[in-house]
Amino acid sequence: MQQRSKSADAAGAATPRTATIDRRTKETNISTTVNLDGTGVYDVTTGVGFLDHMLEQLARHGLFDITLKAEGDLHIDQHHTTEDSGIVLGQAFAKALGDKAGITRYGSCYLPMDETLTRVALDVSGRPFLVWNVDFSRSKIGEMDTELFREWFQAFAQNAGITLHVENLYGENSHHVAETCYKALARALRQAVAVDPRQSGRVPSTKGQL
Repeated sequence: MQQRSKSADAAGAATPRTATIDRRTKETNISTTVNLDGTGVYDVTTGVGFLDHMLEQLARHGLFDITLKAEGDLHIDQHHTTEDSGIVLGQAFAKALGDKAGITRYGSCYLPMDETLTRVALDVSGRPFLVWNVDFSRSKIGEMDTELFREWFQAFAQNAGITLHVENLYGENSHHVAETCYKALARALRQAVAVDPRQSGRVPSTKGQL
């Protein structure tokens, strides 16, 4: 499947930015399809209920169409399934973005949820980096270990090629803290990957590439 940034073809139609990634290891078997120019439709099954809920938030609030099916070694724990889903989704986003021509590049969001406020800022830079200033008052949300959220964000940032800063400014409820991280990521990504007509199809960098 050929991937390129959304642009006008000879007939003036827009080309959706989509990608499909299949990844099979001895620990997980994961397949995902992403459409950056979607409407927030999702079909996610990882075997980890709360992770499914978070990836659904990513799709719905980013207006990305995401299909993801994962089979992992959950008889051991949820680490490999969580991390590898971040890897695969990150790779899909990077592939769908192509050469990144015409995108806005930067995005940020302050996301409130009841007593909680989280800030996400990111740069679709091609230089992966994660700053993670998030603490949880509980070791688990449902059956999911809260330490795994950092693993997912690290895997996603590394494989999507983005500089990603995530900071929970305050909050008490661990469910709210986690959910604001994913929703803020969704909104910041939606902003950053949007096509800016003033870019006229150019890569948003003085280097000429990202």
